[in-house]
Amino acid sequence: MADFLQSMAFLSRKRAAALPALSMLVHRASSRPGPRTLALRPGRLEVIAEIKRRAPSAGTLNAQVDVEAQARAYAAGGACAISVLTEPGEFLGRDEDLAAAARAGLPVMRKDFLVTPKQILESRALGADGVLLIAAILPGRELASMLAAASDAGLFALVEVFDETDLRRAADCGARLVGVNCRNLRDLSVDFARFERLRGLIAPTAQAVAESGIATPGQFARVAALGYDAALIGSALMKGATIGELQASSR
Repeated sequence: MADFLQSMAFLSRKRAAALPALSMLVHRASSRPGPRTLALRPGRLEVIAEIKRRAPSAGTLNAQVDVEAQARAYAAGGACAISVLTEPGEFLGRDEDLAAAARAGLPVMRKDFLVTPKQILESRALGADGVLLIAAILPGRELASMLAAASDAGLFALVEVFDETDLRRAADCGARLVGVNCRNLRDLSVDFARFERLRGLIAPTAQAVAESGIATPGQFARVAALGYDAALIGSALMKGATIGELQASSR
């Protein structure tokens, strides 16, 4: 398989080149209500529940999902925030899903392969309260630039890391919300032990999010025991699992 991350970043840059003028995005963003704040309560493993129609690792999950209804179900189930895939190719995401999910009343994070500060402003214009930033596709000063753009737009930023190098770069940029992804997006394999290996390296001033591969109550309990502040869960919930079921073993 070709390098998944880099192919997604390439396509994202093509989409970014077609964005409206900056002034138009500023106008659209300013017309939105103020962004919601992501608040992770200490001493418990919160759930950031994800909406996605498809995942390369799992195939089609629910191509006809009612995004607002799904987001409301997540809110009723105890999610602290909603992650929404907007990547249109491999994940069948749609930009309008952000506004639909936001109607559930929780903070909404845009999950995509964002590569330019202009896309940060676009995210705010689309109704996002936060964005995912993947350290591996933002080399050099690009990660710091994207974090600054998110801060300027009033958005929270979850910096996704895959290894120690990514984690050091996130720390150097002052990331306050760090996500450890145990799925290698370059080949889609899963390394659950990565959660344990990297958790102890995350600065105590940052909050830690476990991403991908969490599909059973036992896995949820394992992540909770490692001291993560939140778990980002998508495929399991889109397949019908509930937040309550996953939390059962850690109560």
